[in-house]
Parts: sequence; C-alpha cells; structure tokens
Amino acid sequence: MGLLALAACSSGAGDDAETDASPDGGTEIRLWLNGTDTSDELREYLITTFAEENPGSTLVIEEQDWNGLVPRLQTALTSADQTPDVVEIGNTQTPTFAYAGAFSDVSDLYEEVGGEKLLQGFVDAGKVDDTVYALPYYSGARAVFYRKDLFAAAGVSVPTTLAEFNDAAVKLQAANPAGTPNFSGFWFPGQDWYNGTAWIYTHGGELAVKDGDEWAGALSSPESQEALAEVQTLFQTGTSAPKDADSNEPWVPFNNGEAAMFSAPTWARWSIDLPECNKAVDPEDESEEAKALRTEQQKCNEEKTGVFALPGTEAGTPATVFAGGSNLAIPAKSENQELAQSLLKIIFSEEFQVMLGANGLIPGNSEYASSLGDDVYASAALDAALGAKLTPAAEKWADVEGARILEDFFQQVASGADLKTAAAEADQLLADTLN
Repeated sequence: MGLLALAACSSGAGDDAETDASPDGGTEIRLWLNGTDTSDELREYLITTFAEENPGSTLVIEEQDWNGLVPRLQTALTSADQTPDVVEIGNTQTPTFAYAGAFSDVSDLYEEVGGEKLLQGFVDAGKVDDTVYALPYYSGARAVFYRKDLFAAAGVSVPTTLAEFNDAAVKLQAANPAGTPNFSGFWFPGQDWYNGTAWIYTHGGELAVKDGDEWAGALSSPESQEALAEVQTLFQTGTSAPKDADSNEPWVPFNNGEAAMFSAPTWARWSIDLPECNKAVDPEDESEEAKALRTEQQKCNEEKTGVFALPGTEAGTPATVFAGGSNLAIPAKSENQELAQSLLKIIFSEEFQVMLGANGLIPGNSEYASSLGDDVYASAALDAALGAKLTPAAEKWADVEGARILEDFFQQVASGADLKTAAAEADQLLADTLN
C-alpha cells in the first residue's frame, strides 16, 4: 500500500489552540517509541524532565511494535485527533514520510541540537531538498555476540574475515557443543534481511539503485548474487532458526543455549541472561543486596559472552552492516508543536545523549559517542558503525518495508529457492514499488 493518504498532510506547524488535557488540567503530549530499545531509565528521565521544564504539561510515552508500524503511522499521522506529538521512526522508513509532508519542518532546530555533529546519514534520510523534517535519535550498528565456552568446545576461533565467519557458523552447527536440539551455529531466521543485507553490502552489492529518475532492484547483480549464495549456505547449514521468522529478540535462543552466535545492536548485552548466571532477583527490588546480585549476574553474563564486529572480506576490516537506528519527527498534524520541540531539545541535551551512550546506543549527536565507554561492547559498536550503511534513500522505501518484500525474498532464499529467479522477481517488485 502506498502513502498517498499522507499527501494531504500540511507540512506547517499545527495550531496549539486545541490540545489534549492532562489530569491536572495542563497539556498532555504523546511520544511514540518503538520496541524496548529506549530503557525504562531513559523513559523516566524524559517524563520527569519534560514536566519540570514545562510546568502543568505531561509527557505520555506509548510503546509501539516495530512490526506493522508503517500502516499504523499511515493512519495516525493523517488525523489531528489520533496523531502522537513526537514519533520515533526507523531510518529506512523516514524518507517516505518526509516526502509525503507528514512531518513538520525542524530546520530551525537542526543547528541548536547539534548541526553537523548529528549523524548525517540519518539527517539526510529525513531531509527533502534543504528542509530537515527528522533528526537522528540513535544508531545501533549490529555486532556479533558469541558464547566463549561453545567456541572453545567446538575448537572455533573468533573469525577475522567474512569467509571465516561463514565457516565458523557451519562448524559450530555441526559440532552442537551445547547438545541442544535444533542448535544453531548462528541464529539467522529466514526473514532476517537486516542481517542478510550485510553480506550484500560487504560484497559490493546493493538492494536497489537509481538510474536517472527511476529505481531498479539490484539483487540480481553479480555482487549481490555472490553474497546471496553465502547467505543461502548459512541458512542451510549454519542455522536451525525458523525460515518464517524475523530478527526479533535473537538473544532468547542464545540465552536458552540454542545458538552459539547472534547479531544485534550492542545494547542487546543487557538482554543476555544465561541460566548459569541468573540470580532470580526481583527487578523491583532496589535494596543494596539486590543491586549487588544484579551486578554479579551481569558480570557473569559478560564473562561467558564475547562480542565482535562482523568481519569484512579482508582481515582487519569490518563488514558493511546495516545501520540500524531511528529518527525523531514532529507530525505535522500535532496541535502541540512548541511542546514537541521542547521534548526534542531535552532528547538532544548533553545529559540525555550521554545516557543513550551509557545504554549501548550510539547517540544521535556524534559528539557524545565516547559515552558508549571503552569496553569490548563499545569497541565492537564503533567498529561496526564505521562502515555501516542505510537502505536506499528512496521516497517510497517505507512502502517496500510495509509490503515486506525483503522479508519474503530472504525467506525464499532460506527455503532453497533458485537465487537468480527469486532475485529477478524481487527486483521487479522493488522497482514497481519504488517507482
């Protein structure tokens, strides 16, 4: 489905005359955040700080699922009654909504919240001509987490090239050092195009390319075909993950001993909870004893888990992974434009940007990248981010995601489809959708 319904959106600021009322009679604004990347600590900071800086007004955070986000936005952003006041939107989805006029012009905020220090690839995704409609929230380039004990038991070393990584996944799968049914050397579900794209980009391929005014799918190129052959081998001999599943929560099978490796943004370190490390601490217990047990549990998890940037075709160079992450935008239909801008200023404050880094997210303002720290997780995140790449900045890319073209294509690859035939069909779908 296209985004033609959004064409009626005004790109100007809304009128603050009619607003949602908060319980105390002030103004209530709504922030849509997607998934669990933004921790409870960060959410509480935003709610508290917003109330302090905007007396009488209230911030309500509503969590959205990444799955199905595009159609929900298509509906919400066309209505002043339904629209949130600030939205988190995937960097790959941003161009479509920016071109459609769904977001307010935030060019005046651009310099104030960081200017050229902001992640420019994300800024470009939210820009139409010279007008800025979305600002970078965070980046989360993927790194590989692995079980040190399973690597040792299978006689596998940390790979230094992409070919070595492929071999390691297959060897671990065959060895099954955990003795777990349906064990995976590398957790790689069939619809996981986010990770699969890394092979395409690293081999010099593309998802789609622009020729003049027209877009063309690029999965049939020699470079993409070489990459997809490796991906198909991994699907067949390096993973037991379901072919009809996506990349959601890959740490769950890892925690269960069902996989030796998984790939995710490095904030996933906080989701690793190996059974042998679990202290069964009540998450609501704030006693010193409980805090000490949680610290001990995290230390145990990190002692047994390693992390590295997916390697490239040559030793010493990282793969070109998909640059995950989000932008933030103010919907044009929001009737609380000034309060929405106030929230963005809080998000881009030094304190909150540093908190993003401390939570394993690469801040939208690169000036605060050092807040990631200097441990192995920070190093892996920054190594992965160096060459990370976005999807094509096509006006209708969100339509590609809404139609799940890449999920369906990679599921075909995982199911053993002929690569040339499947790629040709997907390329046609990409061209038809993008044009």
